[in-house]
Amino acid sequence: MLQSRDMGMIQIDGSMGEGGGQVLRSALTLSALTGQSFEITRIRAGRQKPGLLRQHLTAVQATAEVCGAKVVGDQIGSLQLRFEPGQVRSGAFNFAVGSAGSGVLVLHTLLPLWMQGRGVAELTVEGGTHNRMAPPYDHLERCWLPAIRRLGVDIEMHLERHGFYPAGGGRIHVKISGVPALKTWDWVERGPIEARDVRILLAHLPDSLGNRQASLVAKQLGWDPSQVETVRCDGSVGPGNAIVASLSSAFTCEVVTGFGSVGVPTPKVVGDVVNGVRRYLKSTAPVGEHFADQLMIPFALAGSGSYRAVNTSLHAQTNAAVIEAFLPGNVRLDPDPTDGTWFRFSNKSGSAT
Repeated sequence: MLQSRDMGMIQIDGSMGEGGGQVLRSALTLSALTGQSFEITRIRAGRQKPGLLRQHLTAVQATAEVCGAKVVGDQIGSLQLRFEPGQVRSGAFNFAVGSAGSGVLVLHTLLPLWMQGRGVAELTVEGGTHNRMAPPYDHLERCWLPAIRRLGVDIEMHLERHGFYPAGGGRIHVKISGVPALKTWDWVERGPIEARDVRILLAHLPDSLGNRQASLVAKQLGWDPSQVETVRCDGSVGPGNAIVASLSSAFTCEVVTGFGSVGVPTPKVVGDVVNGVRRYLKSTAPVGEHFADQLMIPFALAGSGSYRAVNTSLHAQTNAAVIEAFLPGNVRLDPDPTDGTWFRFSNKSGSAT
């Protein structure tokens, strides 16, 4: 649970809700944006390996570098952290996770820092780009990026190299320039699906694997084989395989991903993707479950607007609680009487700038 403020220091129990790294990442972002210090205990207590892992430590140290923060407890395995932010600055930054830990989640932590102005920032992040414990780069590019541009933010990104588990070594480059006042809207409808495709990503693995996955996924989804493409990613450091299904409408995009790994049969990997696609299509809500979580801080910074999501995860509920600690009264989750969940935002607490 979130605890009361103590002498201006927000106290956070890292075991709250789903007890994962999102509690820490959201706290870092919001602390740097609002200038409020925080102390977090029991970091990632809900995980098999609690405490700071490499990707979480990278997020801490990267945020600290960007805003000149004073930090205590920034070591691998640490269960407690104290973070006192300074001022967010612009410029060029390079950060390396040093493992297959998600570079995408590091970017989710950092990029909101420049959405409301503060100059131009260019970031290069090295680490995992396709990791089953985090959103893949494809989701960042196809879903998150268009929504952030719709808020008014000028942002470009490029995947320079794929990074699969366990080798990592991927590289993403991003350039971002925000605006003083983010645009807002109410995201009500998904609209009819206008485009759909599946990309089979293969790195240092035989084409026969991709052909088998492509045939099976097209058959189970009932899609034309021409909608399934195999993409070689042999520039990656190590081997890897992912199945990336994209569903696009006039107003949104959803990406569903499955990851191949040693000991996991192809029908299992394909089945996970097919089931995810069917769950999304069964709903009329425009925003997918994981996408809903990733939009929360940008919409909270905008201070108004809403969107309807397929459902509410414990992850999203936990994220809402962390946002509430820094921006009281900003976010509310309401069940939709017909389908999905409403995420509603209002600027009761004032600007985060």
